[in-house]
Amino acid sequence: MILEIKDASFGYGKKTVLRNISFQVGFGEFLCLLGPNGVGKTTLFKSILGFLAVKSGEIMLNGQGINQWSKPRLAKVVGYVPQAHTPPFPYTVLDVVLMGRIAHLGSFSSPSREDVKIAEESLDKLGAYFLKDMTYTEISGGERQMVLIARALTQRPQILILDEPTSNLDYGNQVRVLLQIKKLSDEGMTVVMTSHYPDHAFLCTSKVALLNKKGFEIGTADEIITEKNMKDTYGINVRITRLADNHGADIKRCVALAN
Repeated sequence: MILEIKDASFGYGKKTVLRNISFQVGFGEFLCLLGPNGVGKTTLFKSILGFLAVKSGEIMLNGQGINQWSKPRLAKVVGYVPQAHTPPFPYTVLDVVLMGRIAHLGSFSSPSREDVKIAEESLDKLGAYFLKDMTYTEISGGERQMVLIARALTQRPQILILDEPTSNLDYGNQVRVLLQIKKLSDEGMTVVMTSHYPDHAFLCTSKVALLNKKGFEIGTADEIITEKNMKDTYGINVRITRLADNHGADIKRCVALAN
C-alpha cells in the first residue's frame, strides 16, 4: 500500500474533527472522498500532506510513518493540486509548472535543462503544451487547473492529491479535467481526490470514501453512493439511474429529486 491511515484522529489545536479513521490506498488506485462542508475533508488532506500533525494513530506512506519524513522527501512522493487560484504575479505557464521541481533542487540552484524537459513533458501529457509560453493569469479557469496538475506531475510524485479540482469550473471544463485525472489513474498514478459531486466518483473511481456526521465509510462507488447514503449525507432525496455511453457501457448517475 502506498498510503495507509491507521486508526487516526485529526484536528486543529485542541479541537478534534475526525476520529478513528482507517483506510488504505494501493498503488494505481483512485479514491474519491465525498462529504458536505465542515466534516473534515480538508483537515484530513492537510494531515496527509504533513501540514497538520495527527492527534492519534498514524499516517503511513510506503510502509513508513510520515512523522519520520522530512518536508522535501514528502514533496517528492506526494503531489498536491489545490483548488484553482491566481497568483499575484504574471508568471508564464512554464514557470508555474517548473515550480514543481523545487523539491528536487538545491537551495540556490536554478532549473536545469532536464527540469525544463520534465515540465514540458508534464504539460504535453495533459494536452496543455500549447499553453507553455502564455501568461498564467490570462488563461481560462480550466486551463489553470490543468497547469496546476502539470506542476504536481513535475514533482514526479507517487501519489497525487487533489482538493476539489473542478471547483468553480463550468460543466465542460469539469468533464475535461476529470477525464485527464482518470487517464493519469488508468496509466498507474495513485490519485486521492475530494469532490462535492457523486457523479464525479461514478465517472472516475474504483474507491469512494464518504464522510458525514454519522462517521466514515469506504468501498466501491456502487457500494457507497446509494440513495440512502446521499440522503443521510446531504439531506436531499436522489435517484440513482443508469445510462449507456456511446460504447454501450453502463454508467450510473446521481439525480437530485424535488421534495
